[in-house]
Amino acid sequence: MAAKILVVDDLLPNRRLLEAKLKGGYYNVDTAESGQEAIDKATANPPDVILLDVMMPEMDGFEACRILKKNPITCDVPVVMVTALSDVEDRVQGLNSGADDFLTKPINDLALFARIRSLVRLKSMTDELKLRDQTGEKFGAEDPRRDIENNLAGSNVLIIDDDAAQAQQISTKLSEINVNATVIGNPPDAVRKSEEQSFDLIMVSAQLSSDDGINLCTHLRSQDKTRNTPLLIIIEDDKPELLVKALDLGVNDYLVTPIDSNEVIARVKIQVRRKKYQDALQANQQQSLEMAVRDGLTGLYNRRYFDTHVERMLESSKENGKPLSLMILDMDHFKHVNDTYGHQSGDEILKQLSDRIMKSVRPSDLVARYGGEEFVVVMPSTNLKNSSIVGERIRKVIEAYPFSIPVEPGQIKKTISVGLAVSTPDDKVEQVVERADKALYHVKNTGRNKVAVYSERPL
Repeated sequence: MAAKILVVDDLLPNRRLLEAKLKGGYYNVDTAESGQEAIDKATANPPDVILLDVMMPEMDGFEACRILKKNPITCDVPVVMVTALSDVEDRVQGLNSGADDFLTKPINDLALFARIRSLVRLKSMTDELKLRDQTGEKFGAEDPRRDIENNLAGSNVLIIDDDAAQAQQISTKLSEINVNATVIGNPPDAVRKSEEQSFDLIMVSAQLSSDDGINLCTHLRSQDKTRNTPLLIIIEDDKPELLVKALDLGVNDYLVTPIDSNEVIARVKIQVRRKKYQDALQANQQQSLEMAVRDGLTGLYNRRYFDTHVERMLESSKENGKPLSLMILDMDHFKHVNDTYGHQSGDEILKQLSDRIMKSVRPSDLVARYGGEEFVVVMPSTNLKNSSIVGERIRKVIEAYPFSIPVEPGQIKKTISVGLAVSTPDDKVEQVVERADKALYHVKNTGRNKVAVYSERPL
């Protein structure tokens, strides 16, 4: 489903111009002619991004942005301020109001679409983390926003810049808000440092003398340790094409040179708060109440968690217009293991099986112990072709490597049967599960050790 953009401007020609551009980029567009109308519409049906004009009567864009960011329903919707004002003071005021970015009129189309794409990606990631956190709230997880807003002291920022004066200016300003800044001018040394230490933000100069700053950002974004770390690029004001490229490659924010110290503070605060919020959302999944949603033997999510979360995953898939794939996996002849080698051996095999499944799927996929020797894997935004590949990959890795057991002969070979179903727009969870179960039943009755996809006659 195309992302939804809310365009807010008191002038009809401006609204129509932006609406036409965005619809040409295949976005869904809604409009509002005042700050209050924007607040009402965004609260009733939150968009993916808001383009908010600054100069409006009655309620200007700054005030509207502050209200939107204080509203728990709209606080995570990215806001881009659109203005004819180009002074740094105006940017800082907007950022301090909660804006995520600025566009100056006349709007450059490349910059417009690059920033929207970047913010839509951010919104999508935050929504997925919030979705998981809402599931956790049912089991007592704490509010992840607690203490984040004003608790930036001790945050760690890595500055990769070989312009010593510029780096020192940034570092000195960050020290005023008790943020720890590490300055490294040599890119290889900086990369090693980012692998050794966790940072809340990495700032990269686009004008490094020994490297391309954008290429360095691409490398940082590809590494496990820094994949989700916010990246802020420092770029010359007359290089809009480089900024567009940087945003499309995953950079989160930017500063233009010459740097304004107050803008440094404003942008760093936004990115560090966002990182801490996302970290808190992820940490909520690891809190002490995990025992209530985890299977004690395998460490996977249990049936209780699956039943709660899969409903949300299916609804999210419907909203995104993308299918959800669900597979049920069952170990073949598992009763024979318990009867022949004992229940301790059976438990060891189930733990090893769950580990192999987890290593074969994405972090965004849900893996749960469904009951006994049955497991379920839910794959959001995954079509039949790709989910079939995953199912076959799991089946092969189970068949190829023996399982260790604590009694003679020490290792045994096992296989699994897999039933797979893909959601349709009208499905309920029970219907998808039933189809996957029927596909599994078909495999069990036709030789086992296969992956079957549900149809009226599963193949």
